[in-house]
Order: sequence, then structure tokens, then C-alpha cells
Amino acid sequence: MVENQMSARALEARLGEWRGGGSAYRALSDRIRLLTLDGRIPTDSRLPAERDLSARLGVSRTTVTAAYRRLRDTGFLVSVRGSGSVARLPGMPAAHTVPATSGILDFSKATMPALAGLADVARAAVGDLPGHLGGSGFDPVGVPELRAAIADRYRARGLPTDPEQIMVTIGAQHAIALLARVLVGRGDRVLIEMPTYPHAYEALTAAGARLVPVTVSAAVPGEEAETAGWDETALLQTLRRSNPVLGYLMPDFHNPTGRTMPVGQRERVLAAAARQGTVLVVDETIAELAIDRTGEFLPFPAYAESGQPGDVVAIGSVGKTVWGGLRVGWIRAERPLIRRLVAARAANDLGTPILEQLIVVRLLAEMPAILAGRRTELRFGRDHLERLLAARFPDWQVPHVDGGITAWVNLGLPVSSQLALAARNHGLLVPAGPRFGLDGAFERFLRIPFCYSTDEMDLAVDALGLAWDSLPRHPVQDIGYLADVV
Repeated sequence: MVENQMSARALEARLGEWRGGGSAYRALSDRIRLLTLDGRIPTDSRLPAERDLSARLGVSRTTVTAAYRRLRDTGFLVSVRGSGSVARLPGMPAAHTVPATSGILDFSKATMPALAGLADVARAAVGDLPGHLGGSGFDPVGVPELRAAIADRYRARGLPTDPEQIMVTIGAQHAIALLARVLVGRGDRVLIEMPTYPHAYEALTAAGARLVPVTVSAAVPGEEAETAGWDETALLQTLRRSNPVLGYLMPDFHNPTGRTMPVGQRERVLAAAARQGTVLVVDETIAELAIDRTGEFLPFPAYAESGQPGDVVAIGSVGKTVWGGLRVGWIRAERPLIRRLVAARAANDLGTPILEQLIVVRLLAEMPAILAGRRTELRFGRDHLERLLAARFPDWQVPHVDGGITAWVNLGLPVSSQLALAARNHGLLVPAGPRFGLDGAFERFLRIPFCYSTDEMDLAVDALGLAWDSLPRHPVQDIGYLADVV
């Protein structure tokens, strides 16, 4: 079934600077293949007609025909009667499904390995399960002990919270999608950072949102770090002029740039959002992964400078701190919204698994020690990756971050998609910069996680080096396009 149609204009925007020094049809088919692999072209999308795309790109129809034929031969495109050419993934149920035995190093996921001793915690949690077996097992809001433990952690950070203000979800992505379905109507404007977490803007777009982006820039080595971060002027103007119903922010160790929003800026953003009635959804899934941060980890303020409450919804999870396979997250919101979320949830799922919640109850009791260990691991990984990149790619700009799990690297040339595709030929999956933006932006950037082992990072940088050396060098690559300069 074809779910959506991609226009020639939309595909052109995603393609970016796709022309290389070789055959045009090969370059075009390679770029479409990469866009399909990393999700920028959703599977089951109908691609534009050959005539339309050739006219839009300014190439011959023969070039597009040959590119489509090559994609069909490799299983990335199929012809569906009455639907034209439809994007597919050959033999893979998802764009990033890579078997552990494939020999492929997957850096597309910025996530830490499972916490040592997690299996022991899971076995201990089984002993807590009999107390919950008398019910149906369908839990749309969360077991009382977990909601109480999460509320305690917010209170410890200075944000008064009751268990009734907590809803337990199947991870943070589930929380984002559920909030989008409840708070966003088709055609509503939603403020979002650019670059940003790709699955967040996908969930918002699926809910019918019209995205209004605001730039977040990484720090440039040798320049003042204060010049980086959120474009506050644009952010406040967007809130005032666009009047978005919702704003999605990652103010602590923003994914992918690693930036943290200053306290004063948070207060000004909250005040502007409160005046417009904009709900701020604050994603804190990486917020506790500090490396060198000075000062305490404070919650996004719940009150504007005027003392009036702002409508702030917080999202958290254990996916980044403990293990991605432990699918437990949460939403912290006011009670009326929690009730709306519970009522809407049944249309898609019937609750979070009880046993996984009981595992997290035990983990939260040990979270200070867990976080201390994770921060040590990340400090070592960050420093190791910085040394590797400085030695192998001295011209790349690698910002020094004080927390998080990724580096947002400026390559100096708009070749991120080419590099990501070439890296696959050397056994490395790494998402191209435009995966984190809209309409082909961020071709100068590459997100590289530093949460992997040193051996894996060594191999990844070696693969990037081979891929980088294989790229053609042309003067046109030095031009890029202005949307990439952030």
C-alpha cells in the first residue's frame, strides 16, 4: 500500500548537492538509496514521475530512467500498478535493522550499552511481580510505586510533583508521539529546533503539524561558546508571530549539537510561550548525562518571570542512561493533561509492561551511582573521539561538549550524505547531517556518537577516513548552500 507521494520538489530538497564526478545516474540512484536507508524517503512512498523529476533537476529523462532502473535492480524501488515507482528496503524490515553478525558497525544509534548488572536487577524485579498479578496487567498510567519514584526525582530537583502528574510510557518516543496526537491538530504550527531528533519531527509531522524551525548551532573551537546555541531572537519572534500550539525543545545536551540552554534564556522562552499559550514539551532523555557540567541539573522552570505558571511538559526515560531495550519512559504534566493522555492512549496501546516498570523502580533507587558511572564512561569516550578526529581530520570542526552522547561535527564541505554512503562501503552506518534537519539542510555536518567502546570508535574513524579519501573533490563542493551554515 502506498502511504504518501513525494513531489519532485520535495525530493529535490532532500537530494541536496547529489552530483558527483562520476556518472549522473549512479550518483542520483546512490543518493536516493541513502535517503531511503536513513528514513528521509519513507518506505512505501511513491517517487515522482521520471519526466517530472528530470525537469526539476535539470537532467535528461534518460538519466532519471537509468537511476530508477538501478534502484529497481537493487531492490530499493518497485513498480506498483497504478502507483508508479515506490520506495522499498530490500530484505530489511526497517532502515537500520542490522544483524549483530553482519560485520557492520552501526553508529546510527546514539545509545550506550546495557548497564552492567541489569540482568541481576531484572531477576530481582521478578520477585516483585506477584503483588501485581491480581489485576488485568493492562496499565495505561503506570504502577503506583514507579510514578511515586519518578515524582520523587522531580521534587529532588526542585520541581514539586505528585504521582498523579506522572504517566509512564513505552519509552520517550512513545511519549512524544502520544503528546503530538493529543495536543496537535492538522495544520497547527509547532516550533521545533533545527537540527533536532529526527523521530520527534516525524511524530509531529504524522500528527499533522506545520513545523516552524529555529536554529541551534554548535560551538566552534577557538570561538566563544556563548555565541553558539539557540537563536534567541528567532526563537522569541517565532513564539510571538507564529503562535505555535506546541514547542519541542531539548534544552540540556541537545541532540545532536550537545548544547545546553542557559537558565536566563529558559526563563525568557517560558515567559514568551506562556503569553502565547504555547505548550513547551521539554525532552530530558539525555539531560542527566553530564560530563563536565558545573552546577546542579535544574528542571526547566515551571513558572514565567511574572510568577504565572507556564505550560511545560517534561519527558524522560531510561533508554539513554540504562539501556535502549528497557522500554520505559514517562511524561510529567498537570493532571488534566495526564487524564487526556490516558484517555487517548488506548487507540494505540494498552499500557506499559508491568515487569519492565518494576525493573525501573529498582533502578531509580540506584540512579545517582548509575549516572556517576555513565558520566565517567562518556568523559573517556568523548575525549578519545576528539583525539581521533583531530589526528585524522584536522580540518573538521569538532565542538567540545560538556555532556550528552554525540558530537555534531562540521566537515567544512557539503558532503555529509556522500560521506555516509561511502562509509557504508567500508562497514560503517552513520547518519548524514540532513537526517536531523528539513529539506536537505546540514549537509556540512555529521553526527558521531562517543558512547561506544574505544575499539568501536577506532574502527569507525578508520572507516570514515577511507570513505573521506574516496570522495571526489570538485570546486562545486566548496560552495554548498547557505541553509547548511549554522
